[in-house]
Order: sequence, then structure tokens, then C-alpha cells
Amino acid sequence: MPQFTAKDVQALRKATGVGMMDAKKALVECDGDMDRAKDLLREKGLADAKKRAGRDANEGTVGFYVHQPAGYPTVGVIVELASETDFVAKSDRFQKMAHDVAMHIAAAQPKWVRTEDVPGELVDREKELIAREALASGKPERIVERIVEGRIKSFYKDNVLYEQEYIRTDQYEGKVGDMVTELAASMGENIGVRRFARLAVGEQETDG
Repeated sequence: MPQFTAKDVQALRKATGVGMMDAKKALVECDGDMDRAKDLLREKGLADAKKRAGRDANEGTVGFYVHQPAGYPTVGVIVELASETDFVAKSDRFQKMAHDVAMHIAAAQPKWVRTEDVPGELVDREKELIAREALASGKPERIVERIVEGRIKSFYKDNVLYEQEYIRTDQYEGKVGDMVTELAASMGENIGVRRFARLAVGEQETDG
């Protein structure tokens, strides 16, 4: 006999966004354990999302956020969040994600969307400077490579949207890229940030 009820199936569907049959199957596999079923669906969804990453995403929406802090320049952000279908693009969850990402960009000020968007010559120059600094400070050559690797990861976290920790930890704990991937997994489509622009009064424009 199954160790769960129809209400458990509905609760799992609401928590994960999957269909009824997928929710029921996950609960069967996990002997009715709700937490294990959530983890199972999340792992499966993330794996499927990676497979979908190569599919065309020609629909989507433009999210925006304007911040007007007292005594500081007004900041505005627009971000293009892409999806495969107009149906998903118009959903409340998708629209909210576009707004949340725009809000994050306003605060965190990334320069690029993904690590592969960072110009190779810029990364090479950063690596060279880091290595020189390490050697000049007396660090042994054998550990310089590890120092460079660690500092480049920090560089990505500071400047690449998908590598940044989402600013609203009360809403989501993890990287922005993981947050977008989990939305793609739960909605069954290839979803991703295509580009963004951050404008601040009196400052230069930052595009991604």
C-alpha cells in the first residue's frame, strides 16, 4: 500500500511544479517521504534542464527594476529572460524571475551573464597580474597556480551574473545561475538570461 495520500501528491506538485503522475511516481519511489521525493524531482529536473539547454529559446520577457535610494543615484535595470514558449513566458513565476534577476543586477552590478561571455584576453591578463602579485609577495612558485585559480573564481563571482550568490537569501540561497536552472527544470523548458543593461544616473552603462 502507498505510504501517502492524494493530498501529499497535491502538496508535492505545488512545491515542485511537476505534473501529477511525476509527483506520484516520486512518492512511490521514496516510500512517501516528501523531502526525499522533492530531492529526487529536483535532481531529475536539473538533469533534464541540462539536456534542454541546447534547444531554441526564442520567446521570453523583459524584466525591469528601478531603485531610487535617498541620497544616491537612481538605478534602473532591464533584463531579457528567454524561454521556449510564450505560454511559459507569460506565467507569473517566469515574470517574477525576470523581476528578481533585474533587482539582483541593480545591487550586484555584474558585467557579464556567463563565464564564457568574459573576453579571453581579459581573463588571461587577470591571471598574469595575479601571478605577478603572488610572486612579488614572496609566494612559492608551486602554489601560484592554485592562487591564480582561486582568485579567478573570485573574479567570476564578483563580475558574472550566473556565478553571483543571489542577494535575497530569504528567497533563495545559491547562485543566480542555479536559480534560473531550477526554474527551467520545474517548467520543463530551456530558460536563461540572454542579456541585460544596468543604468545609473551619472554612471556609465553596464551591458551583459
